[in-house]
Amino acid sequence: MSHHLTLRNLLLLSSSLSLLLLLLLYSLHPINPPLTRPPPPPSATPLSLRHLVFGIASSARSFPSRRPYLRLWWDPPNTHGFVFLDRNLSFSDDPSLPPLARISSELVALIDESGPSDARWVVLGDDDTVFFPENLVRTLAKYDSRMWYYVGSISESFDQNVENSFGMAFGGGGIALSLPLARVLARVLDGCLKRYSRLYGSDARIYSCLAELGVGLTSEPGFHQVDIRGDLFGMLSAHPLAPLVSLHHLDKVEPIFPMMDHVQALGHLFKAVKVDPGRILQQSVCYDRSESQRTVSVSWGYNVQVFEGNWLLPDLVSWQRTFLPWRRGRNVGLIHYMANTMEVPKELCQRPVVFFLLNVTSDSSGIQSIYGRNNTESCLQGMSLTKHLQHIRVFSEKFDLDIKQLQSPRRHCCDVLPSSSNTTMDIGIRKCKYDELISMDS
Repeated sequence: MSHHLTLRNLLLLSSSLSLLLLLLLYSLHPINPPLTRPPPPPSATPLSLRHLVFGIASSARSFPSRRPYLRLWWDPPNTHGFVFLDRNLSFSDDPSLPPLARISSELVALIDESGPSDARWVVLGDDDTVFFPENLVRTLAKYDSRMWYYVGSISESFDQNVENSFGMAFGGGGIALSLPLARVLARVLDGCLKRYSRLYGSDARIYSCLAELGVGLTSEPGFHQVDIRGDLFGMLSAHPLAPLVSLHHLDKVEPIFPMMDHVQALGHLFKAVKVDPGRILQQSVCYDRSESQRTVSVSWGYNVQVFEGNWLLPDLVSWQRTFLPWRRGRNVGLIHYMANTMEVPKELCQRPVVFFLLNVTSDSSGIQSIYGRNNTESCLQGMSLTKHLQHIRVFSEKFDLDIKQLQSPRRHCCDVLPSSSNTTMDIGIRKCKYDELISMDS
């Protein structure tokens, strides 16, 4: 699909209908095969970003303020897709953003002009969905795009899943449909929209229609709906063993880095993403087995936490509840999340010392990321060397897993390296040895 299309008067669509139009665009493509034809042989070309077509649902009211989110990840030479709105906007096309499509003559022109013969996946999201494209490609490459796949993730909120479904991909976190499935869905979606008109949003309608086709969700934990509020620190510091694919609702939470606004903070994260996208937020835990007895958790490209004493790994891979539930009010009741969580210690001196990303550099010898101490909340009691630490340097290699490693991931190990300075700690990340345990006593 060409990103050079010139689109004029913008008469655009609501969220549900915009997704339908994107599906129809591919169902009407002239190379669309009959349902009875067997799938074509697998392509010798590995999956790449050009094989993905994005449909971004937005509105005239929200799009002007959400454009900075799109600019973070949209790569005009390589990214294909459209933003669908509900009415005209007055500004001209921006070549750094997806083109804007309208319902009538422009849609016909898109069908006639832009049939991507090598498209393999349709990816749906919202205007405040920040995708990590390289990791999305890595994730989808695990699956045969000739087959019917519905890929995404449920909500982090137990209550949201109860209300909607535990088998539904939440669209804000992103939904990926293999192209053959998208074409079939487009054929039958009209009837589904009538039967499920009572449902809220396109996510539930697409899920219901796919259920009628007999297709279930293939869940990938790197898609994040972010149905929580407040500080995402606890969630982002303990990301699952999967590539980070998406983040949603980022203007509903605090900026992920201190002393920055939302867009600045995400741009800062993308400095690390551009150097090593596969490793972003991947958590490694190592132990200082000297007299200091410290536990170090690295959420690469985001932060490093230094804990006093011996902390067991199962505790560190749980989310610290730095955030609040999505629903607010007196009738919220008992809060459940779709992950193991732990309370933030009430005593300041029981909390870790936190270091946030400052800079990332890469050369032939590897990658070095530097993290600076967050001095807003620190415990200065005791004699531990931690109270003197100001910077942590983390040394790593490019995180480039093959398909089999992505299908059977293993956490990387790390070591506290010797250092002549008590103000800087050096950490080296590496692959774990065959039977190595991540523990203080291993």
